[in-house]
Amino acid sequence: MTNGLRAARNAREWSQERLIREIERYARQHMLTIASTASLRVYVSEWENGRRPITERYAKILRALLGITDDELYGSHTAPALPEADGYDELVSRIDAARSVSLTMVNTFMDQTELLRTVDRQMGAAGLVDQMTGHLSTLEDALTFAVLPDTRRPVAQALAGAATLAAWQALDVGAVERAWRHYELGKRAAKEAEAPMYLAHATAEQAYVLCDAGRPAVAVELIREAQTAGGKAMSPRLRAWLYAAEAEICAKAGLPDDCRRALDRALQCLPPGEEARDPDMLSIFLNGGHLSRWRGNALALLGDDDAVDNLYVALDAVDPTFIRATAGLRCDLAQAHLARGEYDQATEHLRQARLLANRTGSVRHRRRIEQLTQRL
Repeated sequence: MTNGLRAARNAREWSQERLIREIERYARQHMLTIASTASLRVYVSEWENGRRPITERYAKILRALLGITDDELYGSHTAPALPEADGYDELVSRIDAARSVSLTMVNTFMDQTELLRTVDRQMGAAGLVDQMTGHLSTLEDALTFAVLPDTRRPVAQALAGAATLAAWQALDVGAVERAWRHYELGKRAAKEAEAPMYLAHATAEQAYVLCDAGRPAVAVELIREAQTAGGKAMSPRLRAWLYAAEAEICAKAGLPDDCRRALDRALQCLPPGEEARDPDMLSIFLNGGHLSRWRGNALALLGDDDAVDNLYVALDAVDPTFIRATAGLRCDLAQAHLARGEYDQATEHLRQARLLANRTGSVRHRRRIEQLTQRL
């Protein structure tokens, strides 16, 4: 069966030799025994041509290096196993176990999502694919076998948050179909949880998949639908975040007036002060500094001269732990300088962005860096 190894390697613009070096580096760091360099050259070639199966030992390494799941690596979809026709004992056992899911357990699920979010923010998504897949599987099982609404709703809310994080991580490593499916999972879970803020957030982030796929006009419609889905239940910070996201997508869709209106609304909704995190929606980080970055990004996309000033304000205020966000900010600055014909400054920001993107393994940022580099 044709596997996805070559596609994942090409998405990172790695040669086979680079992949071999990364496998060897990973093995040294984790004290693993692997084949010699000469043998790995043969293995990689045969893996990519379907002449040698990828064993679990190497699959684990490749998943961590490339940020892909087994389905993406092997080019297949594994259907979940169904209970046997007479497996009532096992079914009842799992239902009984799900009934014991307490608020403390749900909080543990949320804490695990928070840990994965923190690691992702600082180190990137590629190395988290196994942990994220296992975390989602645990939450889906807990929801599948929970019976009564009082048990299902808190688990569904935890699943909605985790699925949306997993989707963003998948989008970052270039696994767009996985991202779309995770967003759909997050939206379904949010609806079951009766959590309109989670539904709005998942829907809005899903609009970025459409935007990256070259459908910004549809993405604008979807992000406005997200605002409707959130309704009056949304916190001011989430509402500001949604307007800022709308502004960015409107800029990509070539709607400058709509973009500026959305930026103004974001500023009006944003609570004052330096606090960035929304206590009601832990995945939302937005304060004046973040909004300056977002405003600069949108204005840079429009070719507006004001973009540079906003972006340098954001660069001075950026949290150093937001590695991936800083890579995006450097890309924004490069784009703003390109619009002004300032090629030396653009080149330097692209150099910095490339270093950060390589550090986090972000295919999404690397793709944008290459697009901007071609304009130099």
